[in-house]
Amino acid sequence: MNIHEHQAKELLHQFGIPTPKGFAAFSVREAGEATQQLSGPIYVVKAQIHAGGRGKGKFKEASAGEKGGVRLAKSRAEVQTFAEQMLGATLVTVQTGPDGKAVNRLYVTEGVEIERELYLSALIDRTTSRVAFVASAEGGMDIEKVAHETPEKIISVTIDPASGYMPFHGRRIAFALGLKGKQVGQCVKLVGDLYNLVLAKDMSMLEINPLITTKDGQLSCLDAKMSFDSNALYRHPDIVEMRDLSEEDPAEVEASKYDLSYVKLDGTIGCMVNGAGLAMATMDIIKLYGAEPANFLDVGGGATKEKVQAAFKIILSDPAVKGILVNIFGGIMRCDIIAEGVVAAAREMGITVPLVVRLEGTNVELGKKIMAESGLKIVPADDLDDAARKITAAVKEAG
Repeated sequence: MNIHEHQAKELLHQFGIPTPKGFAAFSVREAGEATQQLSGPIYVVKAQIHAGGRGKGKFKEASAGEKGGVRLAKSRAEVQTFAEQMLGATLVTVQTGPDGKAVNRLYVTEGVEIERELYLSALIDRTTSRVAFVASAEGGMDIEKVAHETPEKIISVTIDPASGYMPFHGRRIAFALGLKGKQVGQCVKLVGDLYNLVLAKDMSMLEINPLITTKDGQLSCLDAKMSFDSNALYRHPDIVEMRDLSEEDPAEVEASKYDLSYVKLDGTIGCMVNGAGLAMATMDIIKLYGAEPANFLDVGGGATKEKVQAAFKIILSDPAVKGILVNIFGGIMRCDIIAEGVVAAAREMGITVPLVVRLEGTNVELGKKIMAESGLKIVPADDLDDAARKITAAVKEAG
């Protein structure tokens, strides 16, 4: 789960982490009112969407002006002008894709005098099973270019959970960032506070880009991006309240209501599988036969008839789907339950696209019997290879 920058800044503030003062604005009036509580005379107006690259992004609408999604304003009137242009417009960045995202809220902050821009992030390193801090003295909007062209300028520091964060971790990062004097001590405290925040809120990623040094020698988090482990959200109702459903794919939101793992892809063959590994194998073999999967959908190990029906509805909500492949291995899950769900969904929704079902495991013969006696056009498959061959052929034949 992701949150907006202004929400991330609130969490930083709660943990005593320095960041410029700012206020969220959902209207032109609120954007103007925010300036009355900020020092000025320079203000920053930031579009709030779940995507990076906002500063270099472009709006689809000509009325939004030529500037990107992060703009400097020199007066309250200019802040309101920018807010009027940006709210409701569609911002396209390198991370949104060509469709872009609608800007429904802004973040108005006070301007700061920047001396240097640095990069700092914390994430879960799955290789070491530890929190790792990634830092670079080459921060700012071109950090992706730095990572690609000069990766040696980026350092990584992992923290052993047995010992926890220690001052030497912060000093190593500070020296890598080229900090000196009192800034080293600031960095030691900052990294420690960020580490505590990551653990306290079960984050999967925290990115500060840029981390800046100001003209008066202070460190400050100018921007912040946070992602949270969805499996741990039950422990954090305060984070769940920050969820912005308008930033998420409607089908993925619907899938989450039924505890389905769904990710939309660009192909034409819808997949319904139990188990992430089997789902990946299913998508791979579809590509092997020259087609493309339309989604990743894992119904889990204990799917009910109702859950299977919901999965079908989500798959068919994608107009690009020209065929469906169901690939189920019944261990905990019984094949007859899956068959009943498939039949019920096919009847209720009047499925007209080709439907191939491969079942294996507990009660597999009963499941096949239920589908065979349903009177519906459900094509059975003996194994995964047979299933992929049949669904790709059926979709090509249907045109």
